[in-house]
Amino acid sequence: MSCHDLADLTDPMFFLTENVVEEDTSTELSVGELLTRADRDLTPEADEPTLMGDIVPYVIANTSVTSREIAIIQRGLDCFAETTCVCFFQRQNERDYLSIESRSGCYSYVGRQGNAQTVSLAGQGCLYHSTVQHELHALGFNHEQTRSDRDNHIHPIRSMNMKYNFDKIATLNQGTPYDYDSVMQYERYAFSKNNRPTMEPFPDNNNVSFGEATQMSKNNIDRLNRL
Repeated sequence: MSCHDLADLTDPMFFLTENVVEEDTSTELSVGELLTRADRDLTPEADEPTLMGDIVPYVIANTSVTSREIAIIQRGLDCFAETTCVCFFQRQNERDYLSIESRSGCYSYVGRQGNAQTVSLAGQGCLYHSTVQHELHALGFNHEQTRSDRDNHIHPIRSMNMKYNFDKIATLNQGTPYDYDSVMQYERYAFSKNNRPTMEPFPDNNNVSFGEATQMSKNNIDRLNRL
């Protein structure tokens, strides 16, 4: 079954387009900037996640979610189908599915957990296009700075909160290079305790920018298509 085959399974209210409700992108923030502005209860990383697959059922669980917020979520989900082999459709009676909810902060488990799997996108601080895409943790993605080869590219400095989001783990990198432009890469000052950098490029190359993505990079797309 392809994404196109799923068109008749979806409720039109979940496919609001920018022609109906347009997202204000003038204040679009990078994932890195969002991390410093929002209190996120990010879940610990998993070494070998169970993948969700390329056809992913979901529900938007909160009745308080506005049409504008639904449009932002839908725009982020639609981009997966436009650029990767992954597509999302409104759940019918599938056992395993994503439950997109407005809880406290922005967070997602890594990979398939089974049954209703919460992806939190709080109305305050989380509903940006980049954040929706960042929470592709649910598809089996870990943070870029936790990659198994990260020591050749970036050096965490241990003066940060939520240290588990910086721990190196055994990741499947799908034959793609380390990506400073990944939507999964934290920015230089993420979770800093002292207003100093929590990560530096390695080897010493402070001219490299990272954590500034507002959408999936080419490497993100390539990895998704190779899962």
